[in-house]
Amino acid sequence: MFEFFGKGGARAATGAVPEVKASGTGPLIAMAAHGRAAWSARDTASLTRTGFLANPVGFRAVKLIAEAAAALPLVVQDRLQRFDTHPVLALLARPNAAQGRAELLEAVYAQLLLSGNAYLEGVAEDDALPGEIHVLRSDRMRLIPGADGWPAGYEYSVGGRKHTFAVVGDVSPVCHIKSFHPQDDHYGFSPMQAAAQAIDVHNAASAWSKALLDNAARPSGAIVYRGTDGQGQLSEDQFARLVDEMESQHQGARNAGRPMLLEGGLDWKPMGFSPSDMEFRQTKEAAAREIAIAFGVPPMLLGIPGDATYANYQEANRAFYRLTVLPLATRVSSAVADWLSDFTGERLDIRPDLDQIAALSVERDSQWRRVAGADFLSDAEKRRLLGLPVQEVE
Repeated sequence: MFEFFGKGGARAATGAVPEVKASGTGPLIAMAAHGRAAWSARDTASLTRTGFLANPVGFRAVKLIAEAAAALPLVVQDRLQRFDTHPVLALLARPNAAQGRAELLEAVYAQLLLSGNAYLEGVAEDDALPGEIHVLRSDRMRLIPGADGWPAGYEYSVGGRKHTFAVVGDVSPVCHIKSFHPQDDHYGFSPMQAAAQAIDVHNAASAWSKALLDNAARPSGAIVYRGTDGQGQLSEDQFARLVDEMESQHQGARNAGRPMLLEGGLDWKPMGFSPSDMEFRQTKEAAAREIAIAFGVPPMLLGIPGDATYANYQEANRAFYRLTVLPLATRVSSAVADWLSDFTGERLDIRPDLDQIAALSVERDSQWRRVAGADFLSDAEKRRLLGLPVQEVE
């Protein structure tokens, strides 16, 4: 009875149409179907797979820097003299039974570029100079912080087994070299992490190019069916037969250029490249440049299209050594010198020999002439400016 006197009961009795309220813009709502970008994982193992093992630009950038830095001649000196023979020189020349100096240093630089961290293990008895040096994989190493925040040890994990390197006093069996990281106190930030998005874009563009080659290196088209009886739709059997024939006879590189035989009612309409398709090549080149920039390698040295005159190549090579290779090699050699000095008890300096780097010969010749012509400088000041130790007084 009460329902009858309500609005619903009154409308039912009178036969009135129920009132419906709706927004006037309802029919104008568009359903977007944009996909979200899928980025690869950012851990060291995943970045190494996608950015080094599966990307030619990242692979060449890491190899170019690591090989160039490892090939730099090194000198060992203290405040007074430069050594021609020294136990540290002998250790660096033959760090272990399986590697020479260049192989060991190349692995150190590569680990630093790929993960932002490099670890060296010194095999020593007591506090003597290590008899061997080995490079440890960064993805297997974990730093154990102490109560004061400084490293108390390092844990190396492989095959379900773990080994702990304890840091006792000022002498550490592990030399940890890391890049600057603004948000992490214990681990470094690698160029590979900074270039991760560009690497994903470059790999995706390569995958698109491969798919295009698999389809006879041309964009897809459309098969239009016009039935003789006015019907514009294939039966299920006809559609399945057409799809099977297209996959077996007209797709893939081995079928490139094969003529297409269409039965009555079928017509092929090729589709040209759209503007977005044409931008794939430019997108790939832009991603390659971003990867090169993240590693500090001039794009010209990696074969990325651009100006490639001889003079520009010389300048690019000089800038590569001056701005990328030398700072990296100086930082790593300095860290190794400090680490080995804790074992020997004497302060040593290990640095690249700038006078033996061919790419910097013009700059060094100019610097030698300027310093030699500065009569107001003493011999000790000139030697200091040239990176030489103070001349030993007899």
